[in-house]
Amino acid sequence: MPVITIAMRTGRTLGQKRELVAKVTEAFVGTCGGDADGVWIDILEIPAEHWGIGGRLQSDLLAGAGPATPDE
Repeated sequence: MPVITIAMRTGRTLGQKRELVAKVTEAFVGTCGGDADGVWIDILEIPAEHWGIGGRLQSDLLAGAGPATPDE
């Protein structure tokens, strides 16, 4: 049983996640074979304040702010 983990920022609709799961499953089965019912997909939704890019929190980058101080 393959398990596919997708990590992405929060904010997608339920419909978008349904489509993503369907298309990733289809791509996996089309490429690697097997049965679609055996493909498990785990979506990890990560808020911007829990995502770092280039040494800064993405929430700070989106707000246009500088790096947060350690006690924020």
